[in-house]
Amino acid sequence: MKAHARVVAVFEDGRTILRELRSKAPLTLFPRRHTGRAAVVHLVSSATAPLGGDELLLEVRVGPGAALRLAGVAATLALPGLHGEPSTSTVDIEVAGGGSLEYRPEPTVVTARANHTAVLRAALAEQSYFHTREVLVLGRAGERPGRLTSTVAVTRGGLPVLRQTQSTGDAALDASLAVLAGRRVLATDLEVGGEPRPAASGEWWSRVPLAAGGMITTSLAADAVVALNGLDC
Repeated sequence: MKAHARVVAVFEDGRTILRELRSKAPLTLFPRRHTGRAAVVHLVSSATAPLGGDELLLEVRVGPGAALRLAGVAATLALPGLHGEPSTSTVDIEVAGGGSLEYRPEPTVVTARANHTAVLRAALAEQSYFHTREVLVLGRAGERPGRLTSTVAVTRGGLPVLRQTQSTGDAALDASLAVLAGRRVLATDLEVGGEPRPAASGEWWSRVPLAAGGMITTSLAADAVVALNGLDC
């Protein structure tokens, strides 16, 4: 299955409006009524996806001065194809100067025998704000996970802010202290353009300022609730 969805938010007459909202199953976008500056859109998976062989693309465009909150409503299950085919999902983001995007997908669960690649690309203007939170769950309860390669590439004002790739699914590597230390859940919070905070760390979580601006917080845990708590420390 190939699917392409797109949302375009612009600022007009003192509020953010959705100039374009285009869905294609399984990427279904539902706008919510709003009275503040930010528009709110829910991302709903209207079919089982991603399955092996799927190619999914979500484009997000936020214009000057516009504010958009894009949130998932249910966990994503990365599932195997009939013949071991890989699946891919790409989120392509552009935020103009003065624009703001809060992108909060629900957790991605990598099921047994899945082979999934997830890519998030974000091109941010210098005077923009971007916040996203990703939660990766390695397998359902009692299940050995498949493979996942997750890549995040963010630029601001044309300069690289973050380029990071995380690969999971190899039992020996996932158990290593250099990778996941045997934890089942990896949660990451990235904020660019917000108030700076100092570096900090605790048991299985850390917050690190980025050289080009922004902050990344990473948390490892045995379950999603504990991992998310680590991001809010």
